[in-house]
Amino acid sequence: MKYNLYFCKVNKHKISYKDTELFSKLIIDYLSENEKLSSFINHFPSLKDFGKQIEEQKKSKTNRNLLIDVLRNQYSNLSVSDKVENNIDLLKSENTFTITTGHQLCLFTGPLYFIYKIISTINLTEQLKKEYPENNFVPIFWMASEDHDFEEVNHIHLFGKKYEWNSDESGMVGDFNTSEISKIISEISSILGDTENANSIIDLLRSCYKDNSLSDATRLLVNELFGKYGIVILDANDKELKKQLLPIIKRDVLHQELTPIISENTSSFSENYKPQAIVRNVNFFKLSEGKRERIQEVILEEEIESNSEIFSPNVLMRPLYQELILPNIAYIGGGAEVAYWMQLKSVFKELNIVFPMLVLRNSVMWVEEKDYTKWNNLGFKIEDIFLSENKLQNKFAETKSSVSLEKEKLQIEKIYQEITHKTQDIGMKSSIDSELTKQLNSIKKIERKLLKSEKQKHKISLNQISKIKQKLFPNNILQERFDNIIPFYFKYGEKFIETLKEEIDPLDTNFLILSPQKNKQ
Repeated sequence: MKYNLYFCKVNKHKISYKDTELFSKLIIDYLSENEKLSSFINHFPSLKDFGKQIEEQKKSKTNRNLLIDVLRNQYSNLSVSDKVENNIDLLKSENTFTITTGHQLCLFTGPLYFIYKIISTINLTEQLKKEYPENNFVPIFWMASEDHDFEEVNHIHLFGKKYEWNSDESGMVGDFNTSEISKIISEISSILGDTENANSIIDLLRSCYKDNSLSDATRLLVNELFGKYGIVILDANDKELKKQLLPIIKRDVLHQELTPIISENTSSFSENYKPQAIVRNVNFFKLSEGKRERIQEVILEEEIESNSEIFSPNVLMRPLYQELILPNIAYIGGGAEVAYWMQLKSVFKELNIVFPMLVLRNSVMWVEEKDYTKWNNLGFKIEDIFLSENKLQNKFAETKSSVSLEKEKLQIEKIYQEITHKTQDIGMKSSIDSELTKQLNSIKKIERKLLKSEKQKHKISLNQISKIKQKLFPNNILQERFDNIIPFYFKYGEKFIETLKEEIDPLDTNFLILSPQKNKQ
């Protein structure tokens, strides 16, 4: 694919996650390496501690030959880059380890953080290779093909409109046929028009979603976008891979032995943090034609041994499955994922499976140049973008004229203090305090009116504040959780992904804000 070079440099700003006031106590504590979390993890993420993680993983016995066979089979109909081919070959070696991220099979990759997770994973493997050159590191994208929450993956938001894929199918979403998606692609194509980047992204979507299963379509799309960087895509819904899960299926489904262990860990975790996943008596689903259902009936051991492929791990069993079949040393995920992994530390120990290092995925905000310029012209710092719209508008109005009456409030308080000193009568002192409160409330009302009046003078600027906030926080959530890659690819082509690849540092504990700057000609 080709692109038109739209910018030559990027303004980059980093804001601590704590200062954004958008992230949970768990995430803030984890990034600051709070000791309260030590019992729920293996190591806090750092380059130096990856050495310990590697040594621990070396003692594990991964069936590498089976893993490679499955990957070869899944890639048999794909055009594979030399880097992907080499990475699959590297998995044969005992000194090769994986870094994994995973996600639901969102339509057209869904929200932007889908993209950020993959780039974080790729970049971490490159950092580790520089730090530990005697080892090899392979980035893995784990497709959540067995997930059955279709409503969570069947739509994207684009140019202020929600595009939704409707289907009569049910069960695990990876099996859904994507032929009906062509209608959505045609509708998007008519909006994008006839440009090089528009044609590139539309042609790509058409080729990936043309009468495929959603699993195959997602694999094609991720491979096309990131294959040149070596990302290896795995669909673990495989009969042979699931045979390795047999002992865990039996312990959970037949004997419910794992639930008490996870429950105790979760109870301890919940003393300071909110658990993310519900612990159930049985933590596997059962797959059948068009269905993925919780196991209610009695299951016989013979059924598990002969049909292991029909048992589908839930959110708490999937991490165990992942670490069982991969030579993995780290999992990259969002805040919710980090939380439910922490519920599992003790069961990993019980099953003698190495607990991976947990790395919080990068959070990125992309601010267009015109919005960046307007923001600066309005007198704001880039970190002010995390303030509420009302606070921003008040802050702007206060800078245009002195509407604050704090000085006057202090003067009134001083006068009433002096009056209070003139009496020793407790009842009179109470009456004076009451009168002071009334006066201060009156001043506050006047202050609000002055502020409102000042805002009226600056409607255009205040409207600009609102528009920029709405663009970067659509539906009052972070851009990365709402917007899709399409408008960015339409504008910048591959340069968008290449810039993210260059700027994202997976071990940086700051929120990243990027703003492209045009070429000066």
